[in-house]
Amino acid sequence: MTAATDKETLMTEHAHIQHAHDKRVALLIAVLALFLALVETGAKSAQTDAITRNVEAANLWAYFQARTVRQTTVRTAAEQAELEKAATVDPGARVALETQQKAWQDTAARWESDPGTGEGRKELTERARAKEMERDFAMAKYHLYEYSAALFQVAIVVVSSSIVTSVAMLAVLGVVLGMGGLGLGAVGLLAPLAVHF
Repeated sequence: MTAATDKETLMTEHAHIQHAHDKRVALLIAVLALFLALVETGAKSAQTDAITRNVEAANLWAYFQARTVRQTTVRTAAEQAELEKAATVDPGARVALETQQKAWQDTAARWESDPGTGEGRKELTERARAKEMERDFAMAKYHLYEYSAALFQVAIVVVSSSIVTSVAMLAVLGVVLGMGGLGLGAVGLLAPLAVHF
């Protein structure tokens, strides 16, 4: 065997090894891209859910405020009726004032708490706070998915660099970053409030 043949054989073996390495790296990039697509989809879904819950909470708080204004108006009218009652000498007018005053007081009490309809101030507060908790949960998911996506993107870049530079440690670093992205994505899916950034 000649030196040229030995060199040719070594180059062929090296090319075969490099080709097998490149195939594994390409497969790794494909897997990372798949997980990136999944967490990006989860992030968009969580973001939409957070926006929806925020609007629902804002609507409930606006209704709460409107109910408070109406309740204050009715209470003021009942208090004014008390003053008018003291100045009224006509018994019929006095009874009419007392009847109206009682109706206003009952309405104000019903607007404070109305378990039957769930539209009393107390119930509106509970519903709005529940929507805020749902919003916060969705936002926590969104943020974890976004961090996960960032790790997957960096992992793809690092792994791609391993092909160009032929530095195998870059592929290993990409795997580690991808595992971090996978971990954050799993936390976002299963327990988004467990981690805060």
